[in-house]
Amino acid sequence: MRRTRNAKIVATLGPASSDPAVVRQLFLAGVDVFRLNFSHGSHADHSARFEVLRALEQETGRPIGILADLQGPKLRVGTFGDGPVMLTQGQPFRLDLDKAPGSQHRVCLPHPEIFAALVPGAELLLDDGKLRLVVERCGDDFAETRVAVGGKLSERKGVNVPGVVLPITALTEKDRRDLSLALELGADWIALSFVQRPEDVSEARALIGDRAAIVVKLEKPSAVERLDEIVELTDAVMVARGDLGVELPAERVPAIQKRIVRACRKLGKPVIVATQMLESMIESPVPTRAEASDVATAIYDGADAVMLSAESASGKHPVVAVDMMNRIIEQVEADPAYRQLIDASHTSARPGGDVAEAVCCAMRRAVALLHASAIVCYTSSGHTSLRAARERPESPILSLTPRLATARRLALVWGVHSVLIDDVVDADQMTERACSVARRDRFAEAGQFIVAIAGMPFGTPGTTNLIRIATA
Repeated sequence: MRRTRNAKIVATLGPASSDPAVVRQLFLAGVDVFRLNFSHGSHADHSARFEVLRALEQETGRPIGILADLQGPKLRVGTFGDGPVMLTQGQPFRLDLDKAPGSQHRVCLPHPEIFAALVPGAELLLDDGKLRLVVERCGDDFAETRVAVGGKLSERKGVNVPGVVLPITALTEKDRRDLSLALELGADWIALSFVQRPEDVSEARALIGDRAAIVVKLEKPSAVERLDEIVELTDAVMVARGDLGVELPAERVPAIQKRIVRACRKLGKPVIVATQMLESMIESPVPTRAEASDVATAIYDGADAVMLSAESASGKHPVVAVDMMNRIIEQVEADPAYRQLIDASHTSARPGGDVAEAVCCAMRRAVALLHASAIVCYTSSGHTSLRAARERPESPILSLTPRLATARRLALVWGVHSVLIDDVVDADQMTERACSVARRDRFAEAGQFIVAIAGMPFGTPGTTNLIRIATA
């Protein structure tokens, strides 16, 4: 079950991909981490999918990561008395807390926290940015606006408030219930939606502890403004280009995507590029050439993973979409220019860094000089393998761990192939085990170099301090 690529694939499960046979096909086609989207489906649906994934993991013997994606605070307008209304440019339109059905002139916006943050001149985006309102006058329970970009407005459509930090938490009551289920089931990663500030990450960490790792979805301009602080606090990042592209001009999103990927690579935090990657494959069995280039760009930039949303959850061709993404990644990584770009974008270890940085920096150099066939990391917490992946070495990273939870989390990380083993007690046993597993799983042939790194004493998290070169 060894993958022959470094970048990973995340795929969302949904109505089109809940059958165990389809889930198995998705896995065989290349999925490394499965996403459960808590914006849709019941707790029973997610529990059933979780059981399917764990049964598949047991059958195949390969650790499978599960990412539970929380909905976050969804802001929506209320209902209309006579169906959708048509708003025209220049007309006045009122938003208020009155729950009465809306009309051509007003509608309920049942979120007092929005009114508390609005100021004259602020913009409100409706229905994924298709309509745009500008606030002229506002109070604690209303906003008088003028339509800047008109169109049809239906009930329950979403509202975005760019440029304003809203006084709301990233975890709603629904999110807390969903989080409780996800942790009870044993999700490996928890994705936080609509994070605005570092404090949102700290709040989630207090609830989650070490029971799961955290993925921050960057989809708010306010979060991008505090990017480095948020990346420092989280375990991984998702470039959620859908909502990010609503609140920011489309032409700014590519540069921001690259900025986020660079920030994550610098700090050694896994980064997922997501949203509309192969969007046309929801209907078509073939992507557009622009979509193929979009996936390729993320891989050339060194992203840890790329993600499918509706393509695998509700599309007509979920398995074909995964296979296409897999082939694009393999093609990019076979391009000689790929390694040149990865090396050129590599961030050197910081002067005055810790011992783990020094060991991994030496590992990268040793692999390049010796053309080692594999890097073998012994890790309990995953810390050693994450540090090794930050270096984006030429050779695959064989991560040996006694903890299944660690192996599952590392399924998201660039270049890492996890294998469960028993604990080792000394460096000689470590070397023997490393060579044995590397030969068995076809990472190395007899006589080839491998570079092993670990922390001593063994089993102590965060103590990467040992490098050893051996022949398989």
